[in-house]
Formats: sequence, structure tokens, C-alpha cells
Amino acid sequence: RASRDTLTLRHLDNRGRQRGVVMKTPSLEKSIALIALSLLLFSASAMRLVVQRCKSASVTVKQEKVSSIGPGILALVGLHQDDTVEDLQYCAKKLLAMKLWENENGGSWRHHVKMREYEVLCVSQFTLYGTVSNKKHQPDYKLSMKAQEAETMYNQFLDMLRADYSPDRIFDGRFGQMMDVELVND
Repeated sequence: RASRDTLTLRHLDNRGRQRGVVMKTPSLEKSIALIALSLLLFSASAMRLVVQRCKSASVTVKQEKVSSIGPGILALVGLHQDDTVEDLQYCAKKLLAMKLWENENGGSWRHHVKMREYEVLCVSQFTLYGTVSNKKHQPDYKLSMKAQEAETMYNQFLDMLRADYSPDRIFDGRFGQMMDVELVND
């Protein structure tokens, strides 16, 4: 909705929640630029998962293997500073329901991890919210959730996965530790 000097932008984010902003706008060109910027900002504040189908994966901390899986999914998990329990629920549901494997008839993208009874290895990864936008080219992680709250939320996410699937098929690394992650792509 636009009037002479005010623009109200409303849209649904990627989880169906209504978002909006009211802006004073002196020109149509600036209005369009502000709309584009607003869409980028709204879409940037959500939990991020980088998912890789794998034949095997493992996590090693200080030369000790702490987790390993056979066929399944390796998921790097990044938490945004504004993430909520609803975001965790949404991503847990999506992760377990992603149809990444073919069915018995060869139909592509028909089976999810639960249908195959495969395993899931999650690795906390605050760097998924890193940005490099300064002149020094140094990464900035200010959009990542702070460590104490992130650890609590990450453990809640793991609990949701275990409750919705099988506790003995959900694995993770060590939160806040330097982890060596190995995987064999599928």
C-alpha cells in the first residue's frame, strides 16, 4: 500500500509469518530500493541448515572420534540471533522430511531419511551467519546466536529430532569445540 510519502510493506516470510515495515519515502526509486533491502533483511533471519547426503560422516575433536554415521545426512546447523523454538521445530521437521533418495522403483527424490532408516549427524556451525562486508575482509559473526543461548537451542533442536525420529539415529559433534568433520558424499 502506498500513499504520497509513506510506503507500507507486508509479506509472508519463509515460514508463513506476516512481516511488515512502514517507511517514509521521498521517491519511487528509493521505495523500490527499500523494498528490496527489506526483503533481504527479513529473509536473512532464520535458522540455517547446510545438508549433505552422505555414505558416511564423522566428527573428531582433539584426535578423538566423537561421532560417526553410515549412510544418511550430515547437517551443519547455524542459529541466528533471533531464532525461536518455532524456527527449531520448522527446521527439524524439514530436515527429517527432505526426500533425498530414490524409491525402490528408481523414482528420484522419493524417500527421506526416516523411510530409509538412515542416520543424521548434526554439527553446530556459527560461521553460517558470518559476513565479510568490511574493508579489512574480516568475518563478522554478530548475526549468530551467542554461545550460551545457542547451545541451549541447539540441544533443543537435537531433542526435537530424536523425539520425531529415533534417538539412536541422531548424532552430533561437540558444541563450541574445534571439530574435524569428514564425509563421503553420496
